[in-house]
Amino acid sequence: MRVRELLKRELNEIFRREFPVELGLVSVSEVGVSNDLHSATVFVSSIGDEPTRRKAFRAVRKAAGKIQAKLGQAVELRYTPRLKFAIDETRNRGERVLNILDEINKEIPLGQTHEKGSTEND
Repeated sequence: MRVRELLKRELNEIFRREFPVELGLVSVSEVGVSNDLHSATVFVSSIGDEPTRRKAFRAVRKAAGKIQAKLGQAVELRYTPRLKFAIDETRNRGERVLNILDEINKEIPLGQTHEKGSTEND
C-alpha cells in the first residue's frame, strides 16, 4: 500500500475517534508526502458553515502533536512524517459552484430556451 493512502486512512480513523461531533465531520481529503517521507501535508475538510469549518481546523492544528503521536503508534514506518495541516478548499469551491448553478436555474427555469423556436435537437 502506498504511504499516502496508509496515512490518509489512519488519519481519518484518528479524526473519527478523537474529534467531537460538535466540530462536524472532520476528514482527510488528501495527503501529500515528501520524497524522503519525512514530512506530509494533510488536507482536511469539514462539513458546516464557514465559522464551523474554521473552528474545526483550529482544533486540528491545536491537536497536531497528539495526532502526530497517535499516527506514530498506528503505522509501522521507518519515519513517521512530520505533519502539516492545510484546509482543503475544493469541497467549498464545489459547494459554491453548485449554489451558483442553483441560482441560475431559479432565474432560467429548466427547459426554457434562450431563442424562440429552438429545440433540443437543433
